[in-house]
Amino acid sequence: IIFKFSVLPENFECSEPLSLSVSDYQECFRKLREAETSEIVKMIASLKAEEMNQLQLVEREEIDDEEELFEAIDKLISQGINSGDVKKLQDAGIYTCNGLMMHTKKHLTGIKGLSEAKVDKICEAAEKIVNFGYMTGSDALLKRKAVIRITTGSQALDELLGGGVETSCITEAFGEFRSGKTQLAHTLCVSTQLPTNMNGGNGKVAYIDTEGTFRPDRIVPIAERFGMDPGAVLDNIIYARAYTYEHQYNLLLGLAAKMSEEPFRLLVVDSVIALFRVDFTGRGELADRQQKLAQMLSRMTKIAEEFNVAVYMTNQVIADPGGGVFISDPKKPAGGHVLAHAATIRLMFRKGKGEQRVCKVFDAPNLPEAKHVFQITPGGIADAKD
Repeated sequence: IIFKFSVLPENFECSEPLSLSVSDYQECFRKLREAETSEIVKMIASLKAEEMNQLQLVEREEIDDEEELFEAIDKLISQGINSGDVKKLQDAGIYTCNGLMMHTKKHLTGIKGLSEAKVDKICEAAEKIVNFGYMTGSDALLKRKAVIRITTGSQALDELLGGGVETSCITEAFGEFRSGKTQLAHTLCVSTQLPTNMNGGNGKVAYIDTEGTFRPDRIVPIAERFGMDPGAVLDNIIYARAYTYEHQYNLLLGLAAKMSEEPFRLLVVDSVIALFRVDFTGRGELADRQQKLAQMLSRMTKIAEEFNVAVYMTNQVIADPGGGVFISDPKKPAGGHVLAHAATIRLMFRKGKGEQRVCKVFDAPNLPEAKHVFQITPGGIADAKD
């Protein structure tokens, strides 16, 4: 039998056709099949190794991107700043160079042990690490790619919000009691922990409760709906009950230490105004109240941008008797203009039929004014059923 080899071993030197017996041909064909099989196995193994390397590269790139979100305050030491002064900054709740640049020199000199000369030196060192100057529109667009949109649990509501609740900004939900504000907060506590490819935030949650409405047992059925372990979900939520506006502000200050060490993606404040309405009474204290409220909202904005965290805060409503006789629902959000300007996205919630609720985009820089109906279910916020 004349057999012409199509595949030959590397050490085989013959360009002419070979004359082989049937048994020789069978043996040769068997060895050839074995050689081809081993080559295929090697090829698959190398492809798998290549794929793993690519995955590791992607993970490493993601980690690098995460690290670039903020620069740790410890980097000031490499710029010649005394480690004792860095410790003083940390004691004052400043854990990143980005956060440092968000404070005025007047505030920094108020920190015990930091003179004006030291503050000037610290600020100069921070400016070398963090760029807080101008950037092009293209660079700003590139920076916006780091923004994550966290699902609300309702597809209709996600579409209304352009994909979900955004990180790096404040989303405010206002409305009457029983309009679904706290239910959305509980659902976000779970959906934030979903992987990013499932429209989650892949991070932890901080919850500041001023009204005593957080219920950990409510988290359990919501976690089960999303196919998550309720125990693990609850372990990834840090919770604090605030009793005064000062306590509320101090809790916000303490978050910087935790967020600089662990990946947080959501801060819930439910509600932002309740304690201010209790601790400040009458028109005589209104100016002071609004100033303190502005400081707290400024702190929340800085947390959102410094750590790429979604801040979801609920707000109460007040009666507006002067709204006019033609307005069917004479209510407006509490907090006045100070709170209105601080919130990036404002959502108005109202009751609908049965368990249905209506959400309307009241104010947003990049969303059209529209509204959608959603439903409160045992598993949290979901699309409304007809």
